[in-house]
Amino acid sequence: MSSPRIPSPAIAAAGLVGGYAVARWTKKRPLGGVVLAVAGGVAAREWQREGGVKAAAGLSAAYVAAFGGSHPLAKKIGAWPSVFAVAGAMGAASWAVTRRNG
Repeated sequence: MSSPRIPSPAIAAAGLVGGYAVARWTKKRPLGGVVLAVAGGVAAREWQREGGVKAAAGLSAAYVAAFGGSHPLAKKIGAWPSVFAVAGAMGAASWAVTRRNG
């Protein structure tokens, strides 16, 4: 019996939140980057399985853009609100692209 899969939207959102949390609490940004990258890789594998290569490529680009976009957004609304906003947007994009019809 296989273990249940974690939905790709949750993986993507958790990678953004978890990467920031690890970087902030350990004060080691590269460690947060490792969390971000590992979650992004796992999410990309799921995106490919669920939606194909084009979906995986597009969502991977969106994941990187969400990370990058959180920085200027944080200057306007604060760090945690920014991280949660981009994580929510990334989760929603992942769901929209990979959801199954029917």
